[in-house]
Parts: sequence; C-alpha cells; structure tokens
Amino acid sequence: MSKLAVKAEADVIEGVYLCSALDLPDLFGAAVEAAPGLKLYRPEDVPDPSRIRFALVWRPAPDAFEAYPNIALVQVIAAGVDGVLRNPSLPERAVVTRVHDDEQAAIMAGFAAWHVVWHHRRMGNYLAAQEAGTWDRTTIKTLRPPSQVTVGVLGYGLMGQAIATTVASMGFAVHAATRTGGDSGDGITRVAGPDAVQQVAARSDILINVLPLTDATRDILNADLFARMPEGAVLIQLGRGQHLVEDDLLAALDSGRIGGASLDVFHTEPLPGDHPFWTHPKVIVTPHEASVTSPKAVSDTLVRSVQEIERGQRPTAAVDKTTGY
Repeated sequence: MSKLAVKAEADVIEGVYLCSALDLPDLFGAAVEAAPGLKLYRPEDVPDPSRIRFALVWRPAPDAFEAYPNIALVQVIAAGVDGVLRNPSLPERAVVTRVHDDEQAAIMAGFAAWHVVWHHRRMGNYLAAQEAGTWDRTTIKTLRPPSQVTVGVLGYGLMGQAIATTVASMGFAVHAATRTGGDSGDGITRVAGPDAVQQVAARSDILINVLPLTDATRDILNADLFARMPEGAVLIQLGRGQHLVEDDLLAALDSGRIGGASLDVFHTEPLPGDHPFWTHPKVIVTPHEASVTSPKAVSDTLVRSVQEIERGQRPTAAVDKTTGY
C-alpha cells in the first residue's frame, strides 16, 4: 500500500497549507483546489490531523508538521527548499518536492538580464542626468562591447541555465560554475571542480548568483571571493540571503573592489528599514521578487507528485535531502 493510499471520506486525499509568511490559500487556493481528488485546509480548519497526507508550504513554522503524523509529501511553492529541509519538525519519511517551472525560469532570466544591462550600460547615470536636465553622453567613449564583458553564473540548475542562455544570446561571454565542465558550443563556458565558484568569480565582470543554499554554499559570497574578482566588478545576488556576508559586501563596495550590486535576497526579510543597503549609492534593492511561481505551476506539480506517490513512485520533482536540491 502506498503512503497516500489511505484516503479520507469521498475518496479525497487531504492536505494542509503551512506557511508563516504568506497567505497560501489566497495566492494558490483557486488553482490547487480545482484539482480533482485533493482537498486542502488552513491549519485551523483541519477536521482530523491524522487524515492529512500532504502539505503545501513556504517558510513553515518550526513546529508546523508536529500536528500531522501521516504526512508523506511536502510540496514547496517555489524552487528553494533549504528552509523546509532545515525545519526541525519535518518528518523523516516525508518526500519534499519543489516546483519545476520553465515560465518561472524565464521570469528569473529576464530579471537577471535587466540587471546585467543596468550595470553594463550604467543606466543610473542616465537617470541622474535626466533629473538634472543634462544631456550627458557619458558612455560614448567608454562602453565595452558585450563580447568583452564576462558574465559569471553561479549555479546551473533550471534558473542558472535559463539565465546563462539569455545573457549569452545578448552577446556577453558567459562562464558558469557547474558540476560538469566543458564548452558545448552555445556560447557558455562551463567550469567544474571544487573551486569552480572561485574560478568563475575571478573571471567575472558581472557575477550572478543563483546557487542553492547548502552547508558548502553558506557565506560563499564573502571578502575572499570579492578579492578574486576584477576591480570594480558587479554582484547580482538572486540566490539566498545566507549566501552573502553582508558586511563583507559593504566593505568591498566602499573600497571600490566591487563597483555595484543588485540584491534581491537578504539575511533578514523584510530588509530592516535602517539597513545600509537601502541608501547605499551602489546598491539596488528589490524585495525577493526576482522570480515568481504561477498558481498553475504549483497546482500541476502538486497533483503530479501526489499521483506519483500514489503509484508508489518517487516524485519527479523530489528533492535529494542530502544535497539540498
């Protein structure tokens, strides 16, 4: 008998929304609850916790899973799962799945490409000139063509591949830190090995981070890495807040070692109002919205994962708990 084979009345598999930060029913309820054979509840509305077989989650509270002894599947609403894997109440037996959404990757790639152009073309200068009413053609003698600008991509999963392909199509030289190296002729140089991140950073005029958060990648964007980068290079941080040593970046920005930064994720979210990133002249802050997941993608992944477990299969979207992705 499969883990989800014992069903509730009316042959419906029951689940629960678990989140300490977002109203998941409001965001995804219409799409998810239209799926046949599934029923999701808010925690306060669960009629019988023992009948709950799956959870749809984002940043669940530390004790979120304790009330549900028979959870077999935990579906995260996005690609990042590190917060769920570290949750102390996550059942050992539960399979964790995440959304694999090509549209989400395209949204992320467009966001990253916008920031590449912003820094490459120094668009902030134009905004300052417009505010001053000045016709100032500052880049006419200094602009480097894209082929002479190396963009590094840290992380080469669905998001990293979409970013690398998009930026390469714009003519930039792209180097990506991957588990398998080599150049396949698509304009992307793949760098592998234990020091791949450091190698890519050392080559990058613009460095984009979309690494997963693991023990090995925590605090990886630090003073040592910034010291390896070309003088005045730019950081585009789209991964996890815990990748970045924030004080090291501030020091690198103030010294000129790093010429600018686009930051979408932070150690503390929302970013505190008195944080120096808000007012730093070299920093662009966005509120963890580099990419968003569509309700349909969440629903499709959840339904497929439940069905796969019902058949005794490991879900296609399952995460390896040992690697964190």
